[in-house]
Amino acid sequence: MAEHTRSSITIEATPADVMAVIADFGRYPEWTGEVKEAEVLGTDTEGRAEQVRLLLDAGAIKDEHTLAYTWQGQQEVSWSLVKSRMLRALDGSYRLVPAPDGRHTEVTYQLTVDVKIPMLGTIKRKAEKVIIDRALDGLKKRVESLPGDGVRA
Repeated sequence: MAEHTRSSITIEATPADVMAVIADFGRYPEWTGEVKEAEVLGTDTEGRAEQVRLLLDAGAIKDEHTLAYTWQGQQEVSWSLVKSRMLRALDGSYRLVPAPDGRHTEVTYQLTVDVKIPMLGTIKRKAEKVIIDRALDGLKKRVESLPGDGVRA
């Protein structure tokens, strides 16, 4: 079984507000840094993305890949790799747990990456950790910067 990397952050917003930002792929280039383009290729019956094409530019690493998404209400979204030039596998998830105060959400991001080029496990896990931490920090800043009093657009 492949090892995964996981990290969590608390965001001052409801799970619905956080999930709305996660689901808004068209705005990813505004807050993720590495994502330069995001195109929803297909949606489910509720209008949520089922497949998304992402163009990444993380300096030395440039890739275009397609991910398949599975949604579980406002609690979790997971994804897996459909195709990529540089990756063999990319499985991840965001899990959202509301805080008892109703105004905060604990967001846990889990990621497993397998690249086509040989890479030491410790280096790969460190790269996963950097990806996760940047994504969580960007998500927190994006969600908490949106206007509203508990309801964000």
